[in-house]
Amino acid sequence: MIKRGFDSVAAAIGLLLLMPVFGLIAVAIKLDSPGPVLFRQVRVGRRFEPFRILKFRTMRHAPAGEAQAITSQHDARVTRVGRLLRRTKLDELPQLFNVLLGDMSFVGPRPEVPKYVELYRTEYAPILETRPGITDLASLEYRNEAAVIGDGPDAERRYVQQILPDKLRLSREYVQSASLRGDVTLIVRTVFRMFSVD
Repeated sequence: MIKRGFDSVAAAIGLLLLMPVFGLIAVAIKLDSPGPVLFRQVRVGRRFEPFRILKFRTMRHAPAGEAQAITSQHDARVTRVGRLLRRTKLDELPQLFNVLLGDMSFVGPRPEVPKYVELYRTEYAPILETRPGITDLASLEYRNEAAVIGDGPDAERRYVQQILPDKLRLSREYVQSASLRGDVTLIVRTVFRMFSVD
């Protein structure tokens, strides 16, 4: 209850303070490429309940059902503004709305798309007793995930067989040792990483 209260209040304050930033990003996205400002995608939430995650659009707009679930290192779909948003993680800011709605928390296992969750449903069961979050241990470890995935026809296989199992390990580690103090530490680390150059 304490965590949910913190999430609700902090998300509401964050949205109010960041509205000018949201406006600037929205204008930049619209000027850079045609399509909507926001990207919506179905993810698996707490207790396997699906929800639509919100992000600023960082790729050329694709019709519903045609977007790929992963982004490779030199993905040609990523726009110029999108590259900046991804590097700074500013594309994640709209998830404050998901936090306010109760779909997500500030800190928790990152929500995955349904097809990958089904591949590891047993492993996800204990993890998804916790509300998914904007950031977690895996977000920090795989900040440059696209570079780790690489390019080529084996990119998705590498994600499914190598990266996703490690993300699950980190998610289990978080769930087993979750605390308010730990969450605050992860939030601070995430903010610092947003402004670091690497």
